[in-house]
Amino acid sequence: MKKFFAIALIAASFVACNEGEKTTTETVNQDSINAVKTADSIAEAAKAQADTAKNVADSASNAANAVADSVKK
Repeated sequence: MKKFFAIALIAASFVACNEGEKTTTETVNQDSINAVKTADSIAEAAKAQADTAKNVADSASNAANAVADSVKK
């Protein structure tokens, strides 16, 4: 009878450890998803900033060309 209880206790500890592993994996997966979302947000912000900088540079170039054209006349 003692051996049966010992085996049952060991089996219960294995089952408990396996269930804990699942929640850890789910937590890690959720953290990974959040990290990807954050990285995507950063990439979108960087792209928007680059687009804004390009527009500013184009506007400055157009303004400089207009001044140069007015000087040539």
